[in-house]
Amino acid sequence: MSAGSHSQFDLLFQAPRALPVNIDGWREGSEAVAVQEIRSVPPVYRLIGVAKPQNVVADIFQAGFDVALIPQARRLRQLAVLAMDMDSTLITIECVDEIADMIGIKKKVAEITESAMRGDIDFKESLTARVSLLKGIPISALEAVYDTRLNLSPGAEVMLRGMRRAGVKTLLVSGGFTFFTERLKKRLNLTHTVANELEVLNGRLTGRIVGDVVDAAAKARALRAMKEKYVNEKRPLTAATGDGANDLPMFSVVDISFAYHAKPAVREQATHVINHCGLDAILQYFN
Repeated sequence: MSAGSHSQFDLLFQAPRALPVNIDGWREGSEAVAVQEIRSVPPVYRLIGVAKPQNVVADIFQAGFDVALIPQARRLRQLAVLAMDMDSTLITIECVDEIADMIGIKKKVAEITESAMRGDIDFKESLTARVSLLKGIPISALEAVYDTRLNLSPGAEVMLRGMRRAGVKTLLVSGGFTFFTERLKKRLNLTHTVANELEVLNGRLTGRIVGDVVDAAAKARALRAMKEKYVNEKRPLTAATGDGANDLPMFSVVDISFAYHAKPAVREQATHVINHCGLDAILQYFN
């Protein structure tokens, strides 16, 4: 990692709780022009105009901070669209696993989920297999999952408020289910949502998906459609956040990608990695 110029890049680092900060050592080691303390607790700092960020990145990360090289020219007002995965990104759970728990098969379904998230098996195949195991579950079980188990990830509401204030359009695009995305759309005032529709007959799941499966390719297509609609000269940037392998095609569509508490393969291909902080940390990646 190299900035190549004192004037073009800053090194951003932040953590969800108070931690020791070797600010003078990191400033000197990165040959930063200056230090900006954005917030002391929880800590958010910028090393301004770093020449040698590679000298300190590993040390800052090992100290418990999320750290990233940020172009100084980047502004939140330039962002047109933020796309978000749902399960284990915008929310803390995997909805299909929690539905399965209602009939005592969570372990079996969660194993398939984990394999798909790592990219070991095809997502469409894995989703079809998992949904088939849910046959006969009453729709009231989904309502119970939403009401009692679905929690937003830390910082989600703060992030979304900041995006709305800046005029950023939001896309919740998920290999999960419309039962949850539509409720979240209303609750969080999201611009658009895309997800799989579970077939219901006589108040119970049939074990099938209605229509085509929303897989990794479909997520990327939905994001491209949002880009075509909202990207313009004043707002040229797009971003996405996710945690699993089926988010990678979506990452390839955007300018800035955030791997949020993600699998190793996802971290390797993302623009920025958030391992420690909540989703509100995303706001700090824009001046």
